Amino acid sequence: MRIDAHQHFWRIADRAGQWPPPDLAAIYRDFAPADLQPLLAAAGIDGTVLVQTMEREADTAFMLDLAARHDFIKGVVGWTDLKAPDAADAIALLAAAPRLKGLRPMLQDIAADDWIADPALHPAVAAMVAHDLAFDALVLPRHLGPLLDFATRHPALRIVIDHGAKPPITEGRITAWRRSMAALAALPNVRCKLSGLLTEAGGRGSAAVRPYAETLLELFGPQRLIFGSDWPVLRLAGEYAEWVALCRDIVPGEHHDAVFGANAMSFYRLDDASSAAPPERRSC
Repeated sequence: MRIDAHQHFWRIADRAGQWPPPDLAAIYRDFAPADLQPLLAAAGIDGTVLVQTMEREADTAFMLDLAARHDFIKGVVGWTDLKAPDAADAIALLAAAPRLKGLRPMLQDIAADDWIADPALHPAVAAMVAHDLAFDALVLPRHLGPLLDFATRHPALRIVIDHGAKPPITEGRITAWRRSMAALAALPNVRCKLSGLLTEAGGRGSAAVRPYAETLLELFGPQRLIFGSDWPVLRLAGEYAEWVALCRDIVPGEHHDAVFGANAMSFYRLDDASSAAPPERRSC
């Protein structure tokens, strides 16, 4: 099964005061399952992991509702306040939804780079481990040191780094980012998504992206690298088919089954995600 392990849906009416701003015309509109399904079919992608975009419980509820009605959404990465006093109880309630596979704090938007060093997170992490949920790390290069400490302290927590930690592709810098990513890749509980890099290239295209993507493949290997599109954010930089083709070119053919499917299935525990799913309905 081919999996896109990182995509989004949203309704602009729900996003007052939230990103994206109106001047990003390519993504300033509603995006629903009917918009993505033709792209998936054309690319030979069978299912997706739907990832949160707002720090709101309502966003998670919105995604879980879509997942219950559209069988191609194999898993959801939601949000809850991981430092709330009742975080463990909130996580237990969310985990009761069969398609809830992980949680993601929006670390890139939090002012304190060491936010994840706070002991107040420990009950939430324990609850995530108890309910077999993954942790998506939406980080920038400056967060990689704190993330290394966090991942080391919580070896039972499955962690995936979104978008390769958004390396400084537009500046052409790779050495410091590579060193930090290598340290994280050495930890067995850490994975990385091959996603978001075309957007980070700032219009410089596939030639600029390739050294960073190849570095991720080298560091994490074909068994711990997970393909994702970051659609519709991807529309700021290119087309769905373009990103799929680039990734398929970078990853050797003998590793396509792993990077484009099996790794996501294993990491997000997607194997049984559709076994008891209701018939798909096309409405949103």
